[in-house]
Amino acid sequence: MQASAGLVAGSHNRNELVVIHGHEEPKPLKDMTGQVCEICGDEIGLTVDGDLFVACNECGFPVCRPCYEYERREGSQNCPQCKTRYKRLKGSPRVEGDDDEEDVDDIEHEFNIDDEHNKNNNIAEAMLHGKMSYGRGPEDDDNNNTQYPPVIAGRSAHVSDEFPISTQPHGEHLSSLHKRVHPYGSPEYGSGRWDDKKDGGWKERMEEWKMHQQGNLGAEIDDSVDPDMAMLDEARQPLSRKVPIASSKINPYRMVIVARLFILAIFLRYRLMNPVQDGFGLWLTSVICEIWFAFSWILDQFPKWFPIDRETYLDRLSLRYEREGEPNMLCPVDVFVSTVDPLKEPPLVTANTVLSILAMDYPVDKISCYISDDGASMLSFESLSETAEFARKWVPFCKKFAIEPRAPEMYFSDKIDYLKDKVQPTFVKERRAMKREYEEFKVRINALVAKAMKAPAEGWIMQDGTPWPGNNTKDHPGMIQVFLGQSGGTDVEGNELPRLVYVSREKRPGFQHHKKAGAMNALVRVSGVLTNAPFMLNLDCDHYLNNSKAAREAMCFLMDPQIGRKVCYVQFPQRFDGIDRHDRYANRNTVFFDINMKGLDGIQGPVYVGTGCVFRRQALYGYDPPKGPKRPKMVSCDCCPCFGRRKKNPKFEKHGDVENVQGYNDDDKELLKSQMNFEKKFGQSAIFVTSTLMVDGGVPPSSSPASLLKEAIHVISCGYEDKTEWGLELGWIYGSITEDILTGFKMHCRGWRSIYCMPKRPAFKGSAPINLSDRLNQVLRWALGSVEIFFSRHSPLLYGYKGGNLKWLERFAYVNTTIYPFTALPLLAYCILPAICLLTGKFIMPEISTLASLFFISLFLSIFATGILELRWSGVSIEEWWRNEQFWVIGGVSAHLFAVIQGLLKVLAGIDTNFTVTSKATDDEEFGELYAFKWTTLLIPPTTILIINMVGVVAGISDAINNGYQSWGPLFGKLFFAFWVILHLYPFLKGLMGKQNRTPTIVVIWSILLASIFSLLWVRIDPFVLKTKGPDVKQCGLNC
Repeated sequence: MQASAGLVAGSHNRNELVVIHGHEEPKPLKDMTGQVCEICGDEIGLTVDGDLFVACNECGFPVCRPCYEYERREGSQNCPQCKTRYKRLKGSPRVEGDDDEEDVDDIEHEFNIDDEHNKNNNIAEAMLHGKMSYGRGPEDDDNNNTQYPPVIAGRSAHVSDEFPISTQPHGEHLSSLHKRVHPYGSPEYGSGRWDDKKDGGWKERMEEWKMHQQGNLGAEIDDSVDPDMAMLDEARQPLSRKVPIASSKINPYRMVIVARLFILAIFLRYRLMNPVQDGFGLWLTSVICEIWFAFSWILDQFPKWFPIDRETYLDRLSLRYEREGEPNMLCPVDVFVSTVDPLKEPPLVTANTVLSILAMDYPVDKISCYISDDGASMLSFESLSETAEFARKWVPFCKKFAIEPRAPEMYFSDKIDYLKDKVQPTFVKERRAMKREYEEFKVRINALVAKAMKAPAEGWIMQDGTPWPGNNTKDHPGMIQVFLGQSGGTDVEGNELPRLVYVSREKRPGFQHHKKAGAMNALVRVSGVLTNAPFMLNLDCDHYLNNSKAAREAMCFLMDPQIGRKVCYVQFPQRFDGIDRHDRYANRNTVFFDINMKGLDGIQGPVYVGTGCVFRRQALYGYDPPKGPKRPKMVSCDCCPCFGRRKKNPKFEKHGDVENVQGYNDDDKELLKSQMNFEKKFGQSAIFVTSTLMVDGGVPPSSSPASLLKEAIHVISCGYEDKTEWGLELGWIYGSITEDILTGFKMHCRGWRSIYCMPKRPAFKGSAPINLSDRLNQVLRWALGSVEIFFSRHSPLLYGYKGGNLKWLERFAYVNTTIYPFTALPLLAYCILPAICLLTGKFIMPEISTLASLFFISLFLSIFATGILELRWSGVSIEEWWRNEQFWVIGGVSAHLFAVIQGLLKVLAGIDTNFTVTSKATDDEEFGELYAFKWTTLLIPPTTILIINMVGVVAGISDAINNGYQSWGPLFGKLFFAFWVILHLYPFLKGLMGKQNRTPTIVVIWSILLASIFSLLWVRIDPFVLKTKGPDVKQCGLNC
């Protein structure tokens, strides 16, 4: 893959492919140094003996082996030029019409299975020749009981160097398929790892270890005498460990939870058994709200029953997979960064994220960074080009001096001692020079942004005069540009740089594109074609690597031989920059990331939160986790059903063609055919389907860069996902604007588990909307996505029971993530009840006895004790906990309420809502955005509640003053609830007033209007004046 190949734009459906070069001379897309096939345009390739492949010995017309075999199998079997019938060449299967008396016959070589270490490469390579289908039996892999399928035979004729499976017994016909006659060389990376791991390195080390053990039998090994053995012992240790919470912290916490549950049951029983007769409506409303709050608390509390911490051992990871003098065995990682609108997501922010990825502490040949530009913006493209050039200077500087963080904006703006631990004499000089380079880079980016503010009428024109293919953002071809790569991507010191690939998927009117989820699935397929790393890191464009070893932290779990095979993803907590010290609107979300997520990690793993997550590619492809070995069960014959179990026919989990499977009747063949159709699962791309079978990653060795780029354009075409399982069972799941929750939920339902990794230095940091209106809109989007999931077929209340793989406490957590917006309805009612009680003189509770007051006191004490003990084991501060409680009320009566209304409108009336990208732009003044006011209808309900409760407080106190001393007692309970509401809404009130204490007139008018209308429904005329009762006319008569 060449980094200088230019921008490749095209549409598979329209059969278009264009290569656009910037300042370079026009270059052909294909490598013309050797012959190319006149039919498909790929390279001719070599024969088994290393000679140039010649299909026709009469005229020498250049045709590659796949086209030659396809023509013999499906076509006229004649050369397109001289019309001479193709003869069977060495390594090709027989077809009808071949002579039986041939001079050279290699059938006996087709059963040569000596090259076992090339099995995985050969399986994937076989799929690139002709029309292929796929499948696997359950006994394919003795070492790994996964359900990842190898290749089985094609139709009636077989792909080159393969043999038919008719000679296999009925039950073992898929046990050893497609052994190659000749080995292939290792690919660029990824699959070349198999040889060293399986034969070259591992076996030799095991033999040396056995010899050493036998030679030292009966003698103690002194680590000081043999340090290599000490290192070997250290490398055998686990790469991570689970750290349980201290029993002195967790046991009291659990005891208080149980006590609180018992007290809550007694309290609710008392409330139900003691109605308020003169305020029955208020009492009934309050009891319904309290029952819902109790149910919601149970769903939120019990998934936190088993919180854990984790430790990683990076030194053991290096000892095991980065041995000196041996090939680096760390797994490759593909990094995905998504962006849409460069005006809301500034290019400089995205550039810092990309630079931190390229400079991460990981082998450069194992890292590939893919940028998804879903807005097809020329500004994003040109900014990425500038970023690639600056990376040639920035990456070597970071690695030479081991700086942190490796995003230049954050590094140069950090107010820390940058000379700490720096001993190189040239550091200060080079740092000053690099800071100047970065400032010049910022000026160039700012110039691009300024130019993009006003689009020309004729559309954008590239520097070589070519019109920008994405001028129409809703109707444009797919675009791919490799900026940095193994060939041509070097830094200023001549060292190799990681790959950097720009991707903009094709968009056409009339197609569903599924927003961010569709863009991420396009990146999965592009990366599967071009690099196919077994693991993928997903980041938002504003989340940079704050810890350069973040990928290594994730590998400690994913590559751990004990637990790694069943881990679908490793989720990191989100941390943020630029938030005010008091975190007025709970932007850090510390309670969720440091308490709830730790609790889930002790069950089946944390939920996926949309960014900062390292995935296992096979888990995203919809495969089930590997099953552990089971005890053999007694098998009996069919004639005696009373003992044992009947022997079942082998199951085929994946799809393929079964025409040549012997020993099956037609019904069985049809069943297998329906289960083994990979094209219906992954799409009509043989190269991509090949990559899905390569568990350890890598690309087929015979694939040319030109053919891979052409196939990459194919897999991002707008109609590629039609009639496939993309978005339904594979990749990011469609159906909600919060696709992250759905995607993780599907994986957990299949039996995978996830890991929560919290390194001491935060792995990633991003930006959060500190402005009140932006924050509420962000929360609205999250809540609306949860409501959509609740009403979808993937609702955790109904989905995922069949396999029994989702643990019950994990299901509780997922149910809570989908129903929490509905808490807005009882919360809104509960926040209005204090004002109603103050204005009407009624209360939601009857006069309580001394015993009943103990229930209330016990309930409040248990609530406070739960919170305090939770803070004790989690390390969250009390201020962060209180901010979270405040914003739970603020968001509940505003964003969550609107989310429920919009979700119901979408389900019942089909009215859809638009997705709004959260702005990542920052204000020049520090925390200036915090005080900026932006009008939104989300502000009306909290403002109305505030005014109503303030009016109620004034009315209640005035009424007590007029009525005398005896009315103060009942007043205190009402005032307590009113002040509870006002205190929770206090941050909202501060945000509403702004820095200059100004409030827009429209907010005041709407709030006063709604408050007045609502109050008139309840308040009597002159409610603060005591009405004197007249005489009873029945006793005194009319003239009394």
